[in-house]
Amino acid sequence: MISTNRTLSGSSQSPRSPSSQPPYLSVSVTDPVKLGNGVQAYISYRVITKTNFPEYQGPEKIVIRRYSDFIWLRDRLFEKYKGIFIPPLPEKSAVEKFRFSAEFIEMRRQALDIFVNRIASHHALQQSEDLRTFLQADEETMDRLRAHETGIFKKKPADLMQMFKDVQSKVSDVVLGKEKPVEESDPEYEKLKHYIFELENHLAEAQKHAYRLVKRHRELGQSLSDFGKAVKLLGACEGNSLGKAFSELGAKSETLSVKLQKEAHQLLMNFEEPLKDYVRAVQSIKATITERANAFRRQCELTETIKLKEINLNKLSLIRSDKVGEAEMEYNELKAESEEATRLFESIVRLMNEELVNFQERKTLDMGIAFNEFARGQARLANGIADAWRSLLPKLDACSSS
Repeated sequence: MISTNRTLSGSSQSPRSPSSQPPYLSVSVTDPVKLGNGVQAYISYRVITKTNFPEYQGPEKIVIRRYSDFIWLRDRLFEKYKGIFIPPLPEKSAVEKFRFSAEFIEMRRQALDIFVNRIASHHALQQSEDLRTFLQADEETMDRLRAHETGIFKKKPADLMQMFKDVQSKVSDVVLGKEKPVEESDPEYEKLKHYIFELENHLAEAQKHAYRLVKRHRELGQSLSDFGKAVKLLGACEGNSLGKAFSELGAKSETLSVKLQKEAHQLLMNFEEPLKDYVRAVQSIKATITERANAFRRQCELTETIKLKEINLNKLSLIRSDKVGEAEMEYNELKAESEEATRLFESIVRLMNEELVNFQERKTLDMGIAFNEFARGQARLANGIADAWRSLLPKLDACSSS
C-alpha cells in the first residue's frame, strides 16, 4: 500500500480548507480467491481504496476485481495518456498447472498491487476518471466496460511485431520526389532508443540468471532434504555415537533444506520479480516509443498532404473553378488536423522526456534495494549454512578419530 499526495495544481482542496490533512490516495490489492472451475476459473481480488480526494465517493471503498479488469484499466490509460509510461502488468501464466499455485497467485497479487499504486502515485494518472471507475464501480459496470474494450494490448503478438516494423518504414515525399524516413533524425532520440533496447536485453539476461539462482537454491534444498532423510535412516541402523552423529547430520541437513527453500522464495520475490518487473516496464516504454513514431509519421503525412492540397487549390484558383470553395474548406480542415497532430507529437516528446527522468530515478532506487536484498540474503544464507555444519564438526571428528 502506497500513500500518494497530489501536487498543489492537481488538488481540488482549498488552501483555506479546515482539514489540515494533505490529500492522499492509498490502494491495496488483497485476498486473492479462486472462483469457477476448469477453463472458466479465475482469481478475484479485494481492492481497498482509502482517500480524501473530494471526487471519490467516500473515505474508503472496497471492490472486487479480476485480472481482466486491471487489463481494462491499463488499456484505457494507454489510449488516453500518450507520452506517459503506463505501468506494466504481470503476464498471464501460460502453463495451466502453475496458474493457481499459491506462489504464482501471491506473485501476481504483489505485482497488481504495485501496478495500481504506481498509477495512484502518478501526478497525471491519479486524476484519471478511468482510475476512479476502476476503484469504485460495481462488478456489473466493470463487466459491461470490459465487453466494449479494445486497445493495443489486445492485439495479437504478430500485430504488435508489425507495429514495431512499421516504425522502421518510410513514406514518400511526393512533392520533393524524395523519400523521407518515418523516424526522427534527432540524435538524442536515437540515443534514447538505443539505451532502451540495450537496457531490455541486459535486464532480461540478469532476470534469466536470477531465475537460475532460484532454481539452484530449490534443487539444493530438495537434495539436502533427501540426503537428510537417507542419513537419518542410516543412523537408525547404527548404534552408539556413530548412529547418533548420522542422525544429527540428517536432522541438520533437513533444517538447512528448509532454510534454502525459504531463501529461494525470498530470492524470487525480492530479486527475480523486481528484475522481471523492469523488463515489463521497458516493454511499456517501447510501446510509448511506437506511439511517438506513429505520431511523427502522422505529422509528416499530413504535412505532405497539405502541400498537395495547396498545389491543387492554387490550380483551381488560377482557372477560377467553382470547386475552389470546397477545396479551400478541405485545405483548412486538413491544416487544423495537421496542427493538432503537431501538438500531439510535441506533447508526447515533452512527456516522454519527463517520464524518462522519473523512470531513471525510480529504477536506480528499486534496483539498489533489490541488489542489496540479494547480497544480504546470500550472506545470511552462507553464514547460516557455515554455522550449521560447523556445529557438527566436533561430533563427526570424535567419530572419525575413535
